Amino acid sequence: MLTARAENYLHGRKDLDDTIERLQAYEQAGADVLYAPGLMELEEIAKVVESVGVPVNVLARPGAPSVGELASVGVARVSVGGAFAFAALGALVEAVEELQESGTYGFWERAKVGAKAAQAAFA
Repeated sequence: MLTARAENYLHGRKDLDDTIERLQAYEQAGADVLYAPGLMELEEIAKVVESVGVPVNVLARPGAPSVGELASVGVARVSVGGAFAFAALGALVEAVEELQESGTYGFWERAKVGAKAAQAAFA
């Protein structure tokens, strides 16, 4: 699967027409999925979806439309970049800080969720 990206919005070039032209060119070249990371407005995302004939991916970021809203305008795929890894790292940092600073083990309540998932996956 070839995913083609038009990164205009990530680099401060908020030109929707140019972004769509680039995505259409990628589609014509054979891209299977199109992606314009940085788009945040549902109306702009809907315009992209309407302008192409292959699935569109959207990067989930704070302030982005919800998955349900994206689906309602035809978005086929939502990615989170490194967010899940950063969330896990954040939980690790918080657990270490709790242990170092207060010597308590409250982080085990959150860890139970991960332990249960691991047990289910490898049982």
